[in-house]
Amino acid sequence: GIVKQQIPKIFAKLLYGSKFHKLSQSRGQQGIGISAAVLYAQLTTGKPALITSKTDAKSKATQMKLKISTSTNEPEIIDETQTDWSEKEHGTKIEIELEGTYQKGRQSVDEYLKETAIVNPHVTIIYVSPEAQQTIFPRAINDLPALVKEIQPHPYGIELGILIKMLENTSSRTVQSFLTDNFSRVSPAVAKEICENSAVLPNTKPDDITREIAERLIEGIKKTKIIAPPTDCISPIGEEQLEKGLRKGITAEFYCAATRPAAVYRGNPFVIEVAIAYGGELPKDETVRVLRFANRVPLLYQPGACAVSESINDVAWKSYGLEQSRSSPPVGPCVIIVHISSVWVPFTSESKEAIAHYPEIIKEIKLGLQECGRLLGIYVRKKSRIHEQMARANMFEKFLPELAESLASLAKDNKEKILKALQKMLVKPEIKQEILSGGEEDKLYKMELNDKDEENEENEKTGSE
Repeated sequence: GIVKQQIPKIFAKLLYGSKFHKLSQSRGQQGIGISAAVLYAQLTTGKPALITSKTDAKSKATQMKLKISTSTNEPEIIDETQTDWSEKEHGTKIEIELEGTYQKGRQSVDEYLKETAIVNPHVTIIYVSPEAQQTIFPRAINDLPALVKEIQPHPYGIELGILIKMLENTSSRTVQSFLTDNFSRVSPAVAKEICENSAVLPNTKPDDITREIAERLIEGIKKTKIIAPPTDCISPIGEEQLEKGLRKGITAEFYCAATRPAAVYRGNPFVIEVAIAYGGELPKDETVRVLRFANRVPLLYQPGACAVSESINDVAWKSYGLEQSRSSPPVGPCVIIVHISSVWVPFTSESKEAIAHYPEIIKEIKLGLQECGRLLGIYVRKKSRIHEQMARANMFEKFLPELAESLASLAKDNKEKILKALQKMLVKPEIKQEILSGGEEDKLYKMELNDKDEENEENEKTGSE
């Protein structure tokens, strides 16, 4: 739940966000999303939002009717009461009435919730559409994501305007202590080196820093070698959890997932996760479906402007069993998931619809795709070999009765006995064969190959990459 004092500002004040006060991974940060929804409802229907929140099982819930003042951007409390909310121990309920067009498809509320359930496998979502159809997305795991820690900003990611603002609001007495107290991975020795590279005296007062001196500090930071920021401020989904979420949301025959080690762009730590679902009832002759996520939030718009699309197109998918034209998306029965976790996801615009093309991010996405691609390639080649063995076994099986009859005639032995012996010899030692179904004319076999050669070949390929 949300404490009473914060409810009006969170739901009825634009730009009341957390991104500017701390650095840690979270779904919402800028303070636009929910307050913009309240404002849109207010403009289209004229009705306030009804917020019910409860923080403790023993206490009553706070219920507020809120509007946003369009002239001052301040919350207006229309009504406030204390109410019993016995069905919930704690939590928050938001009721908004607005006008809108309900549609289905790739860029719909239905798709957004389905994708949200995949990358949040710990969550159960119950959705009732405007058509009164209920859809339940049950949780795939019972473990909550690890709590993230807040960190100070890293010098490599600081902007000039933010630096000037920090200097104006600091209580530090010198530039050296300001750098040490307000930035991650900056020791007194590193702060002194930054000052030397900036031609700024370490004991200069922050109040005396002009815009020109602040620009010199930015340049001095770039020249100074500083340790990468800590990564306990981000909480990736995890390979096992992501695969379980994918299995819950996508019906296929092969699944794999990979979580890359933490990396850094412009002083901001991030983690890339990739997952692939292949086969089953997925369409074979269409471009692979790509699901993009940032901090567990689906990105449904502007796929062509996203670093994820560029990274996918740059991978040689033919090596992994998919069709692909040069620098184009692969074609095949496949779904690819790419998720970025970061304290500051670099979007291409304020709408947060596509990830910016930073070389460090593209590199990590490609490495994650190749890691999953190698596992996919092993599976596709193994499946192809199984089909070849099945076809060969079926072909030989048709001639076994005639061969048994000829051998029985030559050896003057029992035909049935020879036929059974031939059927036993038909399967090689490294293939396990089990008849699943089918008549005499078309028998289906499940085969398991000894893939030592396949694994050795793949290891050699991995080394070359």
